[in-house]
Amino acid sequence: MSVNLESTYQHMSLELTSANEASARLGVSRASLYAYVSRGLIRSFSSPHDPRQRLYALDDVEALVARKTRFRRPAVAAATALDWGLPVLETSITQIKDGRLFYRGHDAVAWAATATLEDTALLLIGGLDGEAFRRPSRLPQDRPAPAGDLHTFVANAVRLLSEPVPKDMRAAEVAAILRLVAAAASGADPQAEPLHRHLAQAWRAPQASEAIRRALVLCADHELSSSAFAVRVTASTGASLRHAIIAGLVALSGPYHGGMTERVRAFLEAPERVAAPSFQHRLYPEGDPRTPAILEHVPLLASDATALQSLESATGRKPSVDAALVMLERAYGLPRGAAFTLFAVGRTAGWLAHAIEQRGQARLIRPRARYSVGEEPSSS
Repeated sequence: MSVNLESTYQHMSLELTSANEASARLGVSRASLYAYVSRGLIRSFSSPHDPRQRLYALDDVEALVARKTRFRRPAVAAATALDWGLPVLETSITQIKDGRLFYRGHDAVAWAATATLEDTALLLIGGLDGEAFRRPSRLPQDRPAPAGDLHTFVANAVRLLSEPVPKDMRAAEVAAILRLVAAAASGADPQAEPLHRHLAQAWRAPQASEAIRRALVLCADHELSSSAFAVRVTASTGASLRHAIIAGLVALSGPYHGGMTERVRAFLEAPERVAAPSFQHRLYPEGDPRTPAILEHVPLLASDATALQSLESATGRKPSVDAALVMLERAYGLPRGAAFTLFAVGRTAGWLAHAIEQRGQARLIRPRARYSVGEEPSSS
């Protein structure tokens, strides 16, 4: 018999079940159930009626049942693995668990309270000398004009990343790539200045410096997103770090990834005429924790707050990080397209970490395709 604990634990909305029922649904012994709990696959809680009894999250049990079913059908498991399916890679960089985001074990929201993007790059990559971020950068003399939109920014970044960067030290290479991506947005050399201050100054919005810092940190990585996967595939071929970052930028610019910021802006500018994009993030059923953290102390436009509140009331969907970035851009009067720029500059730190981790594995990522269209090959 299952128990709904929404009234007991007001911060959760969980349906819990007994050990007997969980074991029966899984078709395993109690010992196997406890093993799943110890491995973090199933959450368990003390019963509100009997502290000696443990109850188990029913959604975790059902997810494990579905996972086991996929494994019994290898073709189905393989076909769905790349579509929000089973994990296909191991990483020590980022984890999304129980509606929270962690950078190498650190809660990302708590980390973003004080950390800079440079701090976050050092954390995500690991083993780097932070002194490289405190030395002035040497960017190409022929720098582009400030980016005015998503496509200009990507073009600027690709152009700058096509230039050679220092390779004598890994930290210097990482620092140079981060600064090149920031320079693609501002059109200026960040030198040794923290990137959030550099962007705030370039955008003539010093009052937005802290909000920009939090946004950059909270955009730094998000597990195996489409762009991170593109980076890892590219890095697995032995391509350079800067070329792997170009792959990530191109993937991020798509309208179903970082380019979602353009759709959010269009809705906020004309909510009565433009259909609302799907704000809810599939990995955060209870709401994206990055959104309130980014918007903390941000003086939102009244029209933006009203439009999103109406949408949430009507649909129950909570705004994702894309909406937060656009609202930040509009609140401080940042250049149009700054939302995507913040996403891309921040995410570069995570891309670098993924590229370096993947190259350390020295293994080509090469999945197979299942042929389903056209005639079967001739046997002759």
